[in-house]
Amino acid sequence: MPLAPSTRLGPYEILAPLGAGGMGEVYRALDPRMGREVAIKVSAERFSDRFEREVRAVAALNHPNICHLYDVGPNYLVMELVEGPTLADRIKQGAIPLEEALTIARQIGDALEAAHEKGIVHRDLKPANIKIKPDGVVKVLDFGLAKMTEQVAPAGNPESSPTVPMEATIAGQIMGTAAYMAPEQARGKTVDKRADIWAFGVVLYEMLSGRRLFEGETISDTLAGVLTKEPDWERVPAKARRLLQRCLEKDPKRRLRDIGDAWLLLEDKPEAPTAKSGALWKVAAGVAVVVSAISLWAPWRAALRPAGQPAVQLDLDLGSDMSLGSSTGPAAILSPDGDRIVFVSQSPEGTRRLYTRRLDQPASMALANTGDAYAPFFSPDGQWVGFFAGGKLKKTRLDGGETVVLCDAPAGRGASWSEDNMIVAALDVRNGLSQIPADGGKPASLTELNAEELSHRWPQVLPGGKAVLFMTNLTPANYAESAIVVASLVDHRRKTVLERGGMYPRYLPSGHLVYLAKGKLFAVPFDADRLEVHGPATPVLEEVANDPAFGSAQFDFSRGGTMLYRRGKAIGQRIVQWLDGAGNTQTLLAEPAFYQMPRLSPDGTRLALVVSKGSSSDVWVYDIQQGSKARLTASAGVNADPVWTPDGRFLVFQSAGGTFWARADGAGKPQPFTVSKTPQYPASFTADGTRLALYDSNPGRGAVIRTVPVSGPGQPQAGKPELFLQTLSDIPHPAFSPDGHWLAYASVDSGTYEVYVRAFPDKGTQRQISNNGGNMPIWSRNGRELFYRTDEQRIMVVNYTVKGDSFMADKPRMWCARQLANTGLTPNLDLSPDGKRFVVVMPAEGPEPRETQSHVTVVVNFLDEVRRRLAGQGK
Repeated sequence: MPLAPSTRLGPYEILAPLGAGGMGEVYRALDPRMGREVAIKVSAERFSDRFEREVRAVAALNHPNICHLYDVGPNYLVMELVEGPTLADRIKQGAIPLEEALTIARQIGDALEAAHEKGIVHRDLKPANIKIKPDGVVKVLDFGLAKMTEQVAPAGNPESSPTVPMEATIAGQIMGTAAYMAPEQARGKTVDKRADIWAFGVVLYEMLSGRRLFEGETISDTLAGVLTKEPDWERVPAKARRLLQRCLEKDPKRRLRDIGDAWLLLEDKPEAPTAKSGALWKVAAGVAVVVSAISLWAPWRAALRPAGQPAVQLDLDLGSDMSLGSSTGPAAILSPDGDRIVFVSQSPEGTRRLYTRRLDQPASMALANTGDAYAPFFSPDGQWVGFFAGGKLKKTRLDGGETVVLCDAPAGRGASWSEDNMIVAALDVRNGLSQIPADGGKPASLTELNAEELSHRWPQVLPGGKAVLFMTNLTPANYAESAIVVASLVDHRRKTVLERGGMYPRYLPSGHLVYLAKGKLFAVPFDADRLEVHGPATPVLEEVANDPAFGSAQFDFSRGGTMLYRRGKAIGQRIVQWLDGAGNTQTLLAEPAFYQMPRLSPDGTRLALVVSKGSSSDVWVYDIQQGSKARLTASAGVNADPVWTPDGRFLVFQSAGGTFWARADGAGKPQPFTVSKTPQYPASFTADGTRLALYDSNPGRGAVIRTVPVSGPGQPQAGKPELFLQTLSDIPHPAFSPDGHWLAYASVDSGTYEVYVRAFPDKGTQRQISNNGGNMPIWSRNGRELFYRTDEQRIMVVNYTVKGDSFMADKPRMWCARQLANTGLTPNLDLSPDGKRFVVVMPAEGPEPRETQSHVTVVVNFLDEVRRRLAGQGK
């Protein structure tokens, strides 16, 4: 919130606003202790200890051409109030005559030389950071972006700041304004004082020519110009050309090393470049681009590149305090104009929130009230960002304001904002797509699952707003070979574009469809009018991070053809381990696979689990003592949700047409148990084996929990299913208590999945057990504990007591802080018979290296590269 006049900020009195700077609001203020007016820059975030140390190092600079820094507060800087226009204001009037420009440039150079001698790099030198006082004295502002590599003077003693070596600052961070970045700075590489010398050359060129040297329609285009464009030397006086050529060497090793030597390069008659030296300039500029292109386009390193704009990649480090991590979906997205990113960062404690950052600015800004956010997406105008959090679909403005709840979204799996201000979203797991007004309102069904489909997800509204692209899947927790489909937003008719082609489809403005398959990004020509692909698909990029367990991938595009992606391989494969309450693990199945739905036998000696591969999933039984395993099902399609009979002789599982039973020893073939036209999932037997709880899935209308009488002897025989409860949730996971008098289940009565308990038979009342999201209830056999799993994949436990018809539960507490593999709403745990440990599904991969957790890659001219690669196909 802006500060009003007369507001006190520490000892300073705010007088009037002056504008906005790179770090926040700027105010004219009065320092009553010194009787002088000052300028105060106020940040929205508190400064770190490291930042304060660096600022105090800048305060030690005492030079007539450097704006003095007087004081630093917890979130503000106090500096000299410099009257007069900026150099940017002066350049707007036209090119500056040579001698006047050189007079200004000498003072800028003197300021840089003084800072460089103290080991300080400006890193954001530009005309807007340079002021010209009425008496002609030049002041360079905003050395606050400078970074130091060694400890500087203690707080309170800035005058004693030692001279430190001029070395690298933080590698991998793109800082400064795009048009003035040195090439190595734009690539996110290590920079030193030579980056300031480059910026000095760009500023001098702009003074002499009256035109910005590097400029594009978007920040990405500007950065590409920095890396590829050659200056037009005819626009500047001959006397300054040699100086500018040395300052504007793209290779920092060939660039002028010390700004103090710049004036030796001024000539009245500089030597004209020979044909040979001119060619060398072009080769030197081209080499940097070719190296960047080769490192990106690894799949065809040996191929000759056709003429045209090369694809240029920029490695962007969002900061050492950032750790990219969305629980589901992409962790970073690119604004429609390609100038800004929004990303999800996760704290060490597991808390997620959204941040935003312009590509030409050094700092990221947290977006308020975005806790637990995942799967963000932009509005078409780039002013809003939508996201899922806390069982809701939400949106927030990038320039501040309250977060707006649009509708319930118990388990969101992607959304897309159309130009007519409607949002198409996957609001729950086993569900079709819905349409929601961007201002909020009741969701309207857009697509419905057919009998074999499990989910519609990751939609993208196509240009023109008449159709939506999405993916659908037949296999639980493995979306690697999903079908790619389009649906009309007018009449809702569907059309399959690719049968089991891949996952996370996206349409490109170049007229191509891209998707992930086998770890590679493929592109195929796509007719957006006829909604058809033409010609073969071609791989265009390798090592794009993706998650087949959710069907998502880490990439995004702007309208102009800039790409954002995260390097990496497929995650989602898992191992199976024992886990105790102290967080100790012991591996049961070390070979990575798509394991899910583990179920321990009543005596704890065997483990049933589902293994997905391609478009099929099968039930396997693993003998824990012998270490052997055998497949129980062998039919094509989906076989899932195994449940042991209490005597351990049989397993009941879900398959096409209802549920089936099979002998646990593998003898004989599976036999029908219940018959159903809708998907039906077995969940829990009573301890005496006389009744089974199962649920029918009705996508878009919740699920129906039923109980089935079971008789014997010999093979299990099902009676007629009896209605227990109609729930709002699609996946309730009902579970009988040890005494069979209570049924725990998950529902979305509050908008998000929570665990509830009802008496069995139902007496019409329910008791909420979880208080911050929960699913997959599991009873301990001791009759005192009820466990469940949170959305953050942690195990919680609740102690309870029963007195007659009363069920009394204590406050939930964390049983173990270890996070399990993220399987969404698919079970990934089961309790051992003694109640002391769990068998759990855990990630096969170790944690991502800390040095890459904050990195994204920006690719400029990506669409041009796709066009060249697929030229002539689909004709």
